[in-house]
Amino acid sequence: MEDGDTTEEAVVVPVSNGDEQSFSHSSSRQRDSEEESPHETLRNTKASIENIVAEILSLKNQAKPKPLLTLRLRELLTQTFLHFVTLRQANRSILLEEERARTETERAKVPLELTTQKLQNLSYEKSQFVKAIKVCNDFKSKYPDIEVVSEEEFFRGAPQDMKDSVLSNHSEHNLVLKRLNFELFQRKELCKLHDKLEQKRKTLLDTIANRKKFLSSLPSHLKSLKKASLPVQNQLGVQHTKKLKRHHTAELLPPPLYVIYSQLLAQKEAFGESIDVEIIGSVKDAQAFSHHLAHKDTGISTTVESPKLENNEPDEDGQRQSKRPRRFQGKESLDQAGIFQIHPLTVNLHVYDDEVTDLESAKLISLKFEYLMQLNIICVGNEASNSGSENDILSDLFPDDTGLELPHQSAKLCVGNAIMFNGDRTARPYKWAQHLAGIDFLPEVAPLLLASRETSDSGEAAKGEDFITSLSQYRQQNRLQTVLQKIRSRIKAQLALQ
Repeated sequence: MEDGDTTEEAVVVPVSNGDEQSFSHSSSRQRDSEEESPHETLRNTKASIENIVAEILSLKNQAKPKPLLTLRLRELLTQTFLHFVTLRQANRSILLEEERARTETERAKVPLELTTQKLQNLSYEKSQFVKAIKVCNDFKSKYPDIEVVSEEEFFRGAPQDMKDSVLSNHSEHNLVLKRLNFELFQRKELCKLHDKLEQKRKTLLDTIANRKKFLSSLPSHLKSLKKASLPVQNQLGVQHTKKLKRHHTAELLPPPLYVIYSQLLAQKEAFGESIDVEIIGSVKDAQAFSHHLAHKDTGISTTVESPKLENNEPDEDGQRQSKRPRRFQGKESLDQAGIFQIHPLTVNLHVYDDEVTDLESAKLISLKFEYLMQLNIICVGNEASNSGSENDILSDLFPDDTGLELPHQSAKLCVGNAIMFNGDRTARPYKWAQHLAGIDFLPEVAPLLLASRETSDSGEAAKGEDFITSLSQYRQQNRLQTVLQKIRSRIKAQLALQ
């Protein structure tokens, strides 16, 4: 008999007494299974089904009568079906239990996740606090000498509300926090003060810039005022602008000419001497020469022109200074081409008769002082003369001072004895001119040798005595006055002879 046929017959055949007993047995087992757990019921039902299947297989192998075998197989099939029902019921109970457990798990998972998140947050905060504490412990201040505000200073200068504030339950920690807050308060106040001072500084810088701008524009305004005041100065006889420009021009003079100019000007202003002093020459050439000397001495090129001198403008008296002074004079030989090079500026001295009030008719002579740059000597000549014959009035103004040779040994060593200032030159290097310029030098012959020669001959002795007397006379502080007196007396004597 096959399993399919057995199943169909079990469905249609009515239940016998044995079937009723099996059903009651299954019902009792089902009641017992209700008291058991679903998993135990599942295991027991599975074991029962396995036993029934084993019994069915054993019955098929036995040689029993067919009616009895069929009846027994029906009973076993009925029990199997009942066990399957129990199995499904147990399975359903297990699934319901799993669903309930899953629901409870999901319900309990939410607070667990919240608690886990809080734990992670607390752990992260702990790590951050530990890191911050480590940074604070390892911190090295840029200013280690500056400490926290002392307790005395805190209680003395802190606001009352800051003193009364409570920031921590620990008194020492609370005091430290309040001291730190007071230091922060002080820093904020200092920052405000710094901002105010910075704003004040900017205001002062703007004021200084405006004043500098105003001061930079003053020279042009003063220049225009000077031009406008020239007619008034000429009308009132006040030559302030002209005098100021002469002083600026005098700054370009070489030291020997500057000494002569300053001494002559001081003599005129102090004693009312009847003389006039002026500077003649090209200011531009003098500026270029001074810049060349500065570049030669320091190695730095100076191209800035002096704002005090404006050579392209006319003088106050409407005249221009000479633009092309004479650079080279003397012989034309190549070895002496630069020997007689003179400075671009010269000093002119006009000497008047001190006994005559009319200066136009009292002019005695005009002297021109030149500076030979290569030889470092001063030459003097009559400005109105083109030949050397009229310079004889200056010759031997002092004993043994003809002006025909170089006055000191250093110049002679540079050029030798070949150069002689003969009658072709209008200016000569007189010794008294060197002394007026502050160029002092030793005499060529020792004074002891001169004294021995003087004792040998009475005439020579008298001549040497006169020379020493005259030399000591014009080497005194009144050199300039002595020279002017000598020149006046010489010219007056010459005029008297005529």
